[in-house]
Amino acid sequence: MDQENIEEIIQTLATNGIDWGGKILFALAIFFIGKWLAKKITDLIRRTMVSRNVDPTLTSFIVNIIYYLALAFVVIAALTKVGIQTASLVAVIGAAGLAIGLALQGSLSNFAAGVMLILFRPLKVGDFVEAGGAMGSVKEVGIFNSILLTPDNKTIVVPNSNITSENITNFSTQDERRVDLVIGVSYEADVKKVKEVLLEIVNADERILTEKGITIGLLELADSSVNFAVRQWVKSSDYWGVYFDLMENIKLRLDAEGIEIPYPQMDVHLDKPE
Repeated sequence: MDQENIEEIIQTLATNGIDWGGKILFALAIFFIGKWLAKKITDLIRRTMVSRNVDPTLTSFIVNIIYYLALAFVVIAALTKVGIQTASLVAVIGAAGLAIGLALQGSLSNFAAGVMLILFRPLKVGDFVEAGGAMGSVKEVGIFNSILLTPDNKTIVVPNSNITSENITNFSTQDERRVDLVIGVSYEADVKKVKEVLLEIVNADERILTEKGITIGLLELADSSVNFAVRQWVKSSDYWGVYFDLMENIKLRLDAEGIEIPYPQMDVHLDKPE
């Protein structure tokens, strides 16, 4: 190979390298700028929906969908600039669709479940729920997963399909909840006096909705105690405050009245041999 051919090859490689290098740089620029624009656009859509008081659950879901669609468009545009025929790429992806669907059936079911959650609204952002084997406040309903925040500030990521395939208990849909307590006293206690004391304790709490009725009744004659049901209605926001205060006040008052609260115990009798 003579000097002239070597120079020609080097020149060709240099020309093609510059051409390809420019395409790759341009494609990278399209990708990063497009990704930045997609983020800005979705942030603008989010702010607009929030300013118009659109439900946070719906807002989060729509914004995520738009962002990933925009990102897919950016990727296709970048690949086109490099010279990859996107029509062929789409055909390949379409041909492999069945295999991808089988491999990602869990993700697809999560996506479908996310759509169901948005359509039927069994829960929304801010609700306190028990769903998918977890309990907490709904922070986000995403495309594939939902995020719950526990009372002690732990984040739980729950697949959407787990939520829709199991029972959902939503503690936030109703303005009022009933506080159910079971109070056990000794068999030696005066039943009427116990009921009077419990009624006085309940009536003394102004947060209790007395107009909805108060139930205090003998619930069970258990093995070591006489159990009373103490049931009253409160605002949902007052539930735990009333629950804790009632338990404390009942204990203090029963102690003051000399009414025993029994605890499990065992009597052992030793017989002397004759």
